[in-house]
Amino acid sequence: MKHKISIGIVGLGQFGSQFIKPFKEHPYVKRIAICDIHKERVNKYSKKFRITETYTNFNDICNSDLDALAIITQPWLHAPQVIHALKCGKHVYSAVPVMMSKTGDGDEILDWCDKLIDTVKRTGQYYMMGETTYFRPETVYCRKMYKKGLFGHIVSIDTEYLHDTFSGHLIEVYMARTGKTRQEVIKEGGNAPFHYPTHSFSAPISITGAHVTELSALGYIYPNDNYFRKDSVTKNIFCNELALCRLSNGTMITVREYRRCQRTENEGITRVIGTKSELLRECSGWKLITKDDVKDVDVSQYRDPLPEPLDSELGGHGGSHSYLVHEFVDSCSSDRIPKINAWEAVRYVVPGIIAHKSALKGGQLMKVPDWGDAPTK
Repeated sequence: MKHKISIGIVGLGQFGSQFIKPFKEHPYVKRIAICDIHKERVNKYSKKFRITETYTNFNDICNSDLDALAIITQPWLHAPQVIHALKCGKHVYSAVPVMMSKTGDGDEILDWCDKLIDTVKRTGQYYMMGETTYFRPETVYCRKMYKKGLFGHIVSIDTEYLHDTFSGHLIEVYMARTGKTRQEVIKEGGNAPFHYPTHSFSAPISITGAHVTELSALGYIYPNDNYFRKDSVTKNIFCNELALCRLSNGTMITVREYRRCQRTENEGITRVIGTKSELLRECSGWKLITKDDVKDVDVSQYRDPLPEPLDSELGGHGGSHSYLVHEFVDSCSSDRIPKINAWEAVRYVVPGIIAHKSALKGGQLMKVPDWGDAPTK
């Protein structure tokens, strides 16, 4: 039996503000609040969406009687804010990733993943990470077709997140979020590409239901790079990183995380090769290839239904936003563990941390730690 919930949205920047409307309009949300340290943002969106419950202090909204919080703040704030909110008795949704260290410390990120799992276990609250690739239509298609046996045994999956830092808009977005100048951003340096790995790792892991057990990775150094460099705050020299990984079911995956390339945004799977069929992305669209045939596939036809009015405006990242909102609200209102729960979330993050360590060691084969499967309840 579903029940309506109350929810607060924390972080009303360029990305977070996109989620106010779908959360407010969800049929199982009875009350909504918003929170941001910038009062002008709170005033702007409270007026735009007619929201009367507002906060400018994170602790205040955590101490409210709201059922859940959606935390869409800076990546290096996610884990500590999520854990605090969980301890305050809130179910929590956060943007990706679980955590990103400003100093580029992978061990710190691993430690926060461990703390997250422990906190979810101890509090009994639900946590969901808002990984967009999970609900991209091609990922949904592959999950459904794999379960039906279309691919047979999946031999390998190619996946990637190509997002050029300079010809794209990453630096401009970061400048807007932090108030820093371009020179200040350049001095800080670029994070390791594999420290933001969820858009690429989530697809093969969610399709197969397996997890990464071992991997080998390499990094690419752009000549005379003034952004990805050793003397920066992040101390990261790699602008592009590539990994070859083995999943627990034997499937092999290749993962590309590139920040200097011609593409401004491309995320998720590009190819799935099975013993019965193959799915390939070409410029003209998706192709399903068998021994006897090649045919076009409209993967958008395989999406799951959404409640009104979320089904009329799906949002960005391949139309995943409304699905993310619905999954979190539905899990809370139905009292069930979200599909992208804490255990699933760390499986999308941790392989990237280990991949960067492997790249620093020239491609050394390394084991990937795992926290196990989510409990059934």
